[in-house]
Amino acid sequence: MDSGGKCLALAALLLVSCASTAYAAKYTVGDTSGWTTGADYTTWASDKKIKVGDTLVFNYAGGAHNVAEVSAADYASCSAANALSSDGSGATTVALKTAGKHYFICGVTGHCSNGMKLVVNVAAATAASPPKASPTPDTPDTPSTTPASPSTPGATPKTPTTVLAPPAKQSESGATGLRATALAGLGAIAGLVAARLF
Repeated sequence: MDSGGKCLALAALLLVSCASTAYAAKYTVGDTSGWTTGADYTTWASDKKIKVGDTLVFNYAGGAHNVAEVSAADYASCSAANALSSDGSGATTVALKTAGKHYFICGVTGHCSNGMKLVVNVAAATAASPPKASPTPDTPDTPSTTPASPSTPGATPKTPTTVLAPPAKQSESGATGLRATALAGLGAIAGLVAARLF
């Protein structure tokens, strides 16, 4: 394969890898305040829609604080003695690989009890599905405009009433499904191109 084809294949692979990671979000805990005493992490986490694949970034003064992921019981008692993981480097990144609640505290004595603790509820990653097609009737839903004949002599026929409904709103999941289908197509193309390279 010529160098132009190799460059095209490499570009396709790069595009697919970037697109697949574009949906993972990175959250800096505490935003500009970082991981420190005196912050309200319950409020910070309340509007976050964290899902599997996202990451949490804890920025703090190394040596003065640390980050310990703990059980629910250890979170409630502010104990880092049985931490699932712990880091004191000053810049801790945690990849969220499982759904459910994840509990983090500062293991330095007194810091957790002074509010340096965080619980995040991680949602399962959803597999994007293709958009659902709206059912289309064989005949349009237009009311008959022919008045029915009166059943009693001398009665005036009733004029039919047409009720208009607002147009159906397109769901956001349909757009997600289209993106997922496009990404799957790009992945297949990149795979075929890569197979021809090697």
